Amino acid sequence: MNDPYPSSKHIDRPRSLLERLSDLISPEPDSRDELLEVLQDAHARNLIDAESLSMIEGVFQVSELTARDIMVPRAQMDMVNIADAPETFIPYMQQTAHSRFPVYEGSRDNIIGILLAKDLLRYYTDDDFDLRATLRPAVFIPESKRLNILLREFRNNRNHIAIVVDEYGGVAGLVTIEDVLEQIVGDIEDEFDLDEDDDNIVALPDGSWRVRGLTEIEQFNETFGTAFPDDDVDTVGGLLVNHVGQVPHRGEVIYLPPMRFEVLRADARQLHLLQVRRELLDDAHDGVAHA
Repeated sequence: MNDPYPSSKHIDRPRSLLERLSDLISPEPDSRDELLEVLQDAHARNLIDAESLSMIEGVFQVSELTARDIMVPRAQMDMVNIADAPETFIPYMQQTAHSRFPVYEGSRDNIIGILLAKDLLRYYTDDDFDLRATLRPAVFIPESKRLNILLREFRNNRNHIAIVVDEYGGVAGLVTIEDVLEQIVGDIEDEFDLDEDDDNIVALPDGSWRVRGLTEIEQFNETFGTAFPDDDVDTVGGLLVNHVGQVPHRGEVIYLPPMRFEVLRADARQLHLLQVRRELLDDAHDGVAHA
């Protein structure tokens, strides 16, 4: 007579990769953790490469993150005042080198549209150029908007930028489609990126420096005369992540005397670009602050 109950030996036996993959194509996979476990196992067996695994993990992270997690904070938003003449703000736009700018009227909380840099070409060709008529509609989203939903809306609406508002309707920051995609594919080169590998540390006109997260600690110490240890990590980004205990968000400020580090670009896995200043601080500032 056949035993209708499965044997305990069969239940306790570790499942093979093929068995676990078979479970994945069944209507009801057990859990997301099990799916990641199978994918990591596949990577260990060289069935998928590290880049593919990283992108898949990024897809999972996007479904868990919100606009608040990756937005450019309000204090760092480059914006245009509708009351200013184009000859006044065009040099500013050239300096920041973005392709899209929120435009406000009166208060920075009153964003009336988005100005595309390419649309300013009409200023040089049209005698009756009207800045207000040139603006594209602004899209507003709550801080709690999930990134997977936001990415779908970006794609469906062919929109590239959204203004993040807090619960009181005030502007909290902005998110671009590039910010969301970087959570999946990693850093995408943009106006903040440096052109040459040798330019890991670049002096800025205001006396600060722009530093790549992948800059070797040894190079950083030689440049600034500091003595940060490189026993556990090799890069400046790794040093800061080690110090904080997690990957800081864009806009966060980290103090490691005698230096102040502000995160210019980061994704969920890595610091990419920092603004660094030399500051003599007391022990109370040896930590993390929000810009």
